[in-house]
This record gives sequence, structure tokens and C-alpha cells, in this order.
Amino acid sequence: MEIYPNVHLLKNFFVNLFLIVEKGHLTLIDTGISGNQNRIINYIKNLGLPLTALDRIIITHADGDHYGSLALLQTVITAETDANQIEAEAIRLGRSSRPLKPAGVSKFLFGLVRPLVKTQPARVDQYLHQGQLFPVLGGLQVMNTPGHTPGHVSLYSPSTGILFSGDSITVTHGKLVPSSGGNTWDLQKAEASFQMQVNLGPTIICAGHGFWRKQ
Repeated sequence: MEIYPNVHLLKNFFVNLFLIVEKGHLTLIDTGISGNQNRIINYIKNLGLPLTALDRIIITHADGDHYGSLALLQTVITAETDANQIEAEAIRLGRSSRPLKPAGVSKFLFGLVRPLVKTQPARVDQYLHQGQLFPVLGGLQVMNTPGHTPGHVSLYSPSTGILFSGDSITVTHGKLVPSSGGNTWDLQKAEASFQMQVNLGPTIICAGHGFWRKQ
């Protein structure tokens, strides 16, 4: 579904991934859970583009719902894959970049979704770094947004006001909230990353869980 010119939302159960389409070239932000690779492939084909049009895959962080289908996607697509170095090291091992600490109801819910967020080792070609600029959406900037995970990154396009926040921001009942709970590596850093991004004044927030547009 196109949510903004050249920006497509591919919803994968409870997680969002995003495809940027510019001049026949594609940038994919996150890949969704294991088994989602066919949905991505079919979406690209339905756009009337070859799979070789996918130039770059950017992973915001090493959680199974964000890179679970990366390894299988890489068997059919040769796109460069980029992630923060900390997250990349976890992805190469097929792991998360920090231990999960669910408790109470969250522990029960995590047990239910665990089969959906399984991971396997995948390739990462380049490390993302603060201030790195990609030539899409008028300039898409990499921002270090640690907290949810130690090497979490977000991406921001100042010219369009679009922020791809991964899990550093969640949209809950129309409200923006920072990462919290047992899947958050550092609550203090998560709050700081959240405030930094909100202070940018984005007009659209493409979150890993939820979507927000300024009214």
C-alpha cells in the first residue's frame, strides 16, 4: 500500500516494513518475520519491477520480527544489506543483539509469538553510521537511536518529514510512545532517542508497530 508518493507499507502480521521506490530502484527497510520473503518478492513483481531493482535492504535492529526473513530473501535477491555494526554482528549469528527480559503478561505473550520471530544467520554487507545519507526521498539520514536495542537506527528524510523509526517509537491508539518493557535494552537511552526524534517534528512516522501522520 502506497502511504506517500514512492513510499509503500507492507504489513506483516504485527510488524511493518517499508519499501521506497524511486526511478525504478528500491530500498527496503526491514524484512518482517520468517517466511515473509515471498510477500516482498510478489509485491516487487506487482509493481512491474524486476527483483534486481532492489538495491538495498536496511535493517533497523536485530529482532526476529525485523530481520526474520532476511536470510531466505538473500537467496533470491542480491541487494546490499546494511545495519549498525552491533546489530550486524547479531544478525550474522542469527540472534538478537540483547537478551530479552519479559515478565508477567509480557512473558506469556512473548511465549505465544516466539515461533513467529525465529531467526537464522544472514549476511550484512555494510555498517550504518550516524549521519550517513542515502540518495532517496531527497536525502535519507541514518540516526543512531539506541535503547530498544544497543545499535538500533532510525532513518529520517528532512525534505519530506518522513521518519522510519523501527521500534524506537511505537504508535499505540494514535499516541507516540518510546520503547519500554522487557524487550528494551536500556530504558533511559530509549527515552532519550524517543525525545530526540519527536523534537525533529516529523510529519509522518513509519514505525515498526503502528503508523502516525501529523494532523
